[in-house]
Amino acid sequence: MKTILITGGAGFIGSAVVRQFINDTDCRVVNVDKLTYAGNLQSLASVSDNPRYRFEQVDICNVAEVARVFREHQPSAVMHLAAESHVDRSISGPADFIQTNIVGTYTLLEAAREYWNGLDAERKAAFRFHHISTDEVYGSLGENGFFTEETAYEPNSPYSASKASSDHLVRAWHHTYGLPVVTTNCSNNYGPYHFPEKLIPLVILNAVNGKALPIYGKGDNIRDWLYVDDHARALRLVLERGKLGETYNIGGWNEKTNLEVVQSICAILDELHPQGAPHRQLITYVQDRPGHDRRYAIDATKIARDLGWKPQETFESGLRKTVEWYLQNTDWVQNVTSGDYQNWVQKNYANRSVA
Repeated sequence: MKTILITGGAGFIGSAVVRQFINDTDCRVVNVDKLTYAGNLQSLASVSDNPRYRFEQVDICNVAEVARVFREHQPSAVMHLAAESHVDRSISGPADFIQTNIVGTYTLLEAAREYWNGLDAERKAAFRFHHISTDEVYGSLGENGFFTEETAYEPNSPYSASKASSDHLVRAWHHTYGLPVVTTNCSNNYGPYHFPEKLIPLVILNAVNGKALPIYGKGDNIRDWLYVDDHARALRLVLERGKLGETYNIGGWNEKTNLEVVQSICAILDELHPQGAPHRQLITYVQDRPGHDRRYAIDATKIARDLGWKPQETFESGLRKTVEWYLQNTDWVQNVTSGDYQNWVQKNYANRSVA
């Protein structure tokens, strides 16, 4: 039975990966998460009692604790998702992004390298370090073209620069030390359990509560949207079958302007939550943020060709599922927006490994 060590497993994408591993495989999962504001163990309530699941509240910058986790749990693979990921927060306070995304990745790589070097030949050959990154490392696209695995890095925010740095570290540890790594760069994720500071959940919750729906600039910035469960399936596939040293771009083939996304959410809410309709009357335009990339779009041909992956959800089907989830899970939303889940964590999980 394989043991998968997942960093950032209480976050949005990480929790989706944890849930899939527990529900769809016989793997053991060790969830390593510092539990910052965006880490929420309530997103894992459905699997937290499973005997194949363990939680470790650990900062990946803590050398001793990270080494202990490797020593005690003896993972077959690492999936590294822990990261500070909000662009606006990186602009107002970049230090946390440098520390977690760069120093934390370095700490994890060194712990993995020491652990890997101590394995017997069979386990050493089977070990994998999967680094999960973002398409924002590539910078901004013009009207045409797509990000491919060969696109040059041109990060434009402290967040994307810190993720680009972590990508380079992972590449260097493979080429210098032989650490068996694979890397993935994804487009914008959306779906259930998304922290409400991000565009789609923010718009859903603001609209339901009759609050303004803020859109940067003219709302014409374009993103490629990827349903989180589709992303999790792709990550599992790359971990299992990806070629060592390779990068795979994961996208949803769903380019939408921010305005189109907000208008689509409003249309679904007009149907499912008619109070306050038409919800598009709440749309407001705010000053654009510094360094706002114009367009992201991923060419996901490589992962489709080499590994046979393609998204199961269209943007329309995934967005409807997402809106329905937020309407049906008001307790989760209330706990997150009020901060009550942090009190719940301290009561139930403080300073111990949890089965």
